[in-house]
Amino acid sequence: LFEEQVERTPDNIAVIFDPDSDRDRVELTYRELNERANRVGHYLRATYDIQPDDVVALQLERSEWMVAAILGVLKSGAAYLPIDPQSPPSRAAYMLEDSRAKALLVDAATFESAEEFRSALPVVKVEEVGCEQVHNPGRIATAQNLAYVIYTSGSTGWPKGVMIQHSGIVNRLNWMQHAYPIGPGDCILQKTPYTFDVSVWELIWWSMQGAKLALLGPGEEKDPSRILDAISRYGVTTMHFVPSMLGAFLAYLEQHPAGRQSQSLRQVFASGEALSASQVNRFFQLIGNENTALHNLYGPTEASIDVSYYDCRLLGAGSVVPIGKPIENIALYILDGQEKLSPVGIAGELCISGIGLARGYLNNPELTADKFIPHPFREGERLYRTGDLARWLPDGNIEFLGRIDHQLKIRGYRIEAGEVEQALLEHPAIKSAVVEGREFRQGKELVAYLVAGEGG
Repeated sequence: LFEEQVERTPDNIAVIFDPDSDRDRVELTYRELNERANRVGHYLRATYDIQPDDVVALQLERSEWMVAAILGVLKSGAAYLPIDPQSPPSRAAYMLEDSRAKALLVDAATFESAEEFRSALPVVKVEEVGCEQVHNPGRIATAQNLAYVIYTSGSTGWPKGVMIQHSGIVNRLNWMQHAYPIGPGDCILQKTPYTFDVSVWELIWWSMQGAKLALLGPGEEKDPSRILDAISRYGVTTMHFVPSMLGAFLAYLEQHPAGRQSQSLRQVFASGEALSASQVNRFFQLIGNENTALHNLYGPTEASIDVSYYDCRLLGAGSVVPIGKPIENIALYILDGQEKLSPVGIAGELCISGIGLARGYLNNPELTADKFIPHPFREGERLYRTGDLARWLPDGNIEFLGRIDHQLKIRGYRIEAGEVEQALLEHPAIKSAVVEGREFRQGKELVAYLVAGEGG
């Protein structure tokens, strides 16, 4: 789909990267970005004999090279595995081993920190890929092959790799284009860390429609002033916020009234945690542009980013913000403890079926069988049990009520307390540890209670 767009608009600006650092501003056209990605794709396929469902890991800072690397891995036929450059080495090593990654792509900023992985797999600096082939590689992956693997927190103390197929992500992107059309005049702001699945639509959707992508510098997604500056400077029309960061951004706007008039912004999407009615009301009060819409999206990593949507302009006074109705080719169910349908207004577990479901968890058939169950109403299909509590509203929307278990969600990231506790217990001075989420004035924070060992 990207390659078809390159043919249509080869000289349009594709990517803009101008971080608040000593790096120079970079602009790449569709042709230039495609050629960089093609070099990566050809190199990977020729050097490591890439086959569909192979995994290539990335440990990159946000930049134009990150975009080229992701597209290049997909062109090679492999699935990409994003690893946070700030991840503890033990976590990164676990993901590399568990995924059986064929190679690790790094950049100038992460090259030295990847030193310890070189005995386990090839480590390649993406800027120095020595391949002169710039034509599009032949396609070897199909809709049923893997597009990416993203690791999320696991209750056993180790992260679990969620395997997403091309069919699921293409359905998600096609739905988004049908629901919220963009074109060559649009600009998407890419600020979500690439280890969080929202980044997938930020990184790919624009490239199918001839729009452009503006990249924030590493860490700038936490700075409301940089976000506001980017919206104004690049004419951003479409962007995403985790609700807690949306709250911080709105608080900044309250203190800086001059930034409220954003004439370019048309679509703002919120997902990753519960969106409150007060945040919705503040958004419309402060943005100051009646043409700017706010949409609440919901979905787990295991279902190709999002499975439901709600236009917050429809919210009535004093209401909770629903997570809305299912997207195209997705069905949502609310089931009781006996896998029976819950009536309207009665809480139950939210379950998902349809083309967006992940293949399962990498190298974890037991957990896959537990979470992806045979569909109780449709023979031959699967149902994903989200572990989320929800209920149907009389108008056909769904209200999210929280987690059934005690998994934490902080700033959009799912956190298993057990994984954090296990990491703490590896310190020789700690005898025992309990981790929980606590609400503070600035939002939910992760709090650990520790018992020191001898000499601690």
